Amino acid sequence: MPRQKRARRTTVQDIRAILRLTHEQGLSAREVAARLKLSKTTVATYLNRVREAGLNCWPLPKGRDDDTTLKQVLFQRVGRPPRDLTEPDWPKMAAEMKRKGVTLLLLWEEYRAGHPDGYGYTWFCERYREFESRVSPRYRNRHEAGAVMQTDYAGHTIPVTDPATGREHRAQIFVAVLGASNYTFAWASLSQKLPDWIDAQVSNDLDSTCYLYCFAHPPVASQTPP
Repeated sequence: MPRQKRARRTTVQDIRAILRLTHEQGLSAREVAARLKLSKTTVATYLNRVREAGLNCWPLPKGRDDDTTLKQVLFQRVGRPPRDLTEPDWPKMAAEMKRKGVTLLLLWEEYRAGHPDGYGYTWFCERYREFESRVSPRYRNRHEAGAVMQTDYAGHTIPVTDPATGREHRAQIFVAVLGASNYTFAWASLSQKLPDWIDAQVSNDLDSTCYLYCFAHPPVASQTPP
């Protein structure tokens, strides 16, 4: 039986590299993990820890950039109970989440700004999901592959500059998603008027995907044996 390969322990040098690649080169957690040969979960975990410690930056601030300080705030905080047990205002948090651009990370950072010794990000997310499930229970709809495609315009727009005139326009983003696989198609247009809507639908590659699936897997009528 082959010997199981042991996972490499994360070092302080790894933490420095994670921060440098994240902030200096703008890499995603997946790209950082591939570069350092670490798991994506490990990278995300330490990014959350440095956020909680107020060290989510590069270069690190003077006085807090030595190995001893990093070990104390990153490796010895696991399981540490919060000293400030004040819970967030969950109804207010739920109302804030309905606003465009608001995320749980942003709300948690605002909470920790007012409660530096409060709860961590993981606890915050778990408690928010529990509150949300009590207040607004949801039905999980299971989609059959190739059966459903949902389309709509995203709430946010993006700036697009006309290279000929230099004039900036706000592009509307059409999005189509296959319910079962979450395959996504996006299309930018200058408006949400009917011609642009039709153009987006015609250009939508997911339409072809749905058609090919349905053609290759036609519904089979149930038959009762004689």
